[in-house]
Amino acid sequence: MQKLLLFTGILILLLNGSTFSQADSSAFPLKEVKKKGWTWAALPVLGYDADLGLQLGLCGQVFYYGDGSTYPEYRHTIYAECSWGTKGSAVYQVFYDSKYLIPGGIRVTADLDYLPEKALDFYGFNGYEANYQASLTQQGSADYISRVFYKQERKLYRIMADFQGPIIGQKFRWLAGINILGIETGTVDIDRINKGKPDDKKLPDTALLYDRYVGYQLIRPDEKDGGVTIYLKTGFVYDTRDNEAAPNKGIWSEIMLLSAPTFLGNNPYAFVKLAITHRQYISLVKKKLVAAYQISYQSTIGGTTPYYILPYIYSSFSCTTKPDGLGGARTIRGVLRNRITGDGIAFGNVELRWKFFKAVVLKQNVYLGLTAFLDGGMVVKDHKIYTNVIPEDQKSFYFKERADRLHLATGLGLRIAINDNFILSFDYGMALNKQDGSSGLYIGIGNIF
Repeated sequence: MQKLLLFTGILILLLNGSTFSQADSSAFPLKEVKKKGWTWAALPVLGYDADLGLQLGLCGQVFYYGDGSTYPEYRHTIYAECSWGTKGSAVYQVFYDSKYLIPGGIRVTADLDYLPEKALDFYGFNGYEANYQASLTQQGSADYISRVFYKQERKLYRIMADFQGPIIGQKFRWLAGINILGIETGTVDIDRINKGKPDDKKLPDTALLYDRYVGYQLIRPDEKDGGVTIYLKTGFVYDTRDNEAAPNKGIWSEIMLLSAPTFLGNNPYAFVKLAITHRQYISLVKKKLVAAYQISYQSTIGGTTPYYILPYIYSSFSCTTKPDGLGGARTIRGVLRNRITGDGIAFGNVELRWKFFKAVVLKQNVYLGLTAFLDGGMVVKDHKIYTNVIPEDQKSFYFKERADRLHLATGLGLRIAINDNFILSFDYGMALNKQDGSSGLYIGIGNIF
């Protein structure tokens, strides 16, 4: 459940207002506090994301640890949030996760969301094949068209129920689930954005990239408004992590088939996708320094995927509210969100995670960490579009290259963790190609993998 949160009050309490369990603040305590029973928090949301803007609202989360014998693993957790972003997004979410609700070690993960966005990133298809020109969105530029030229409106309704059960203990598991996505798409509502603004601050009423794609039928008439997609999830998971939120060692790998069949009403956009992801965590200095990486391949292997589903990133455990990509807070930090979109994608992340301070504060286990990262990804299977419908003298405006190549970004991050499950993250990433944007600052919860 990746959220855009900055808990200012918690930071002040932890860093300034408490007595630490050891006199030497750089030392690690010999024994952590074992959490038992219920812990909970209801907090204001104040966060920032380079793609979504300032985020404001309220959230709350409950953890149940039982007798403490499974700590740092919780037995049940419920998360709820209502928040709004200054760039037109909102989050209305209830999330539940437990390995103990159903006997036999079957894990239940359920999610109910409504996620509207007035200005969702849209840059076209197939990565670098789609020409990105930052000057088109910069007022004062000779090329200026609109600040929201690379935007569209989307409303996303999501219902998810996933189950995992043991095959060989909890390390090797089966996975099954059903996900329902209701998506409404369209052009940005310029009149609503301009309402109440002085004339010199209003956006021009002009065709955006989405409108032009619809006009040329690069986005087909029967998919331009979105639709309802119901897909089934099946697969296998191999998981030896010592702690899910912040592993010190272990492997987390998965292979999934995601099928949106015609008998569930997905025609004409019925499809099958294959998603394979491998993650590994290597302890370099026990409980202090970890090298971590993930590599992922996700592609349509049958049928036709509608354009509005292409940015969706799949995982056996959905730890993000807005699973859009590639690019942005959860995939390639520093690259524009949704910059890399195609029928097949591959991406990877490499991180070096250093826990440089650990202590017990008000009976809470706390640590601070630094992260250095390198992120990358690319389209490996193009989304088929017919560019010959565009006049020859205009093609260079929309298209730059015929084949995608690796998009890269690098940066640094800070982590503040409480009880090994609640991890506040600050990441700053820089794109290494101006076709991907410049940089991005992201404040949220949790590691990206």
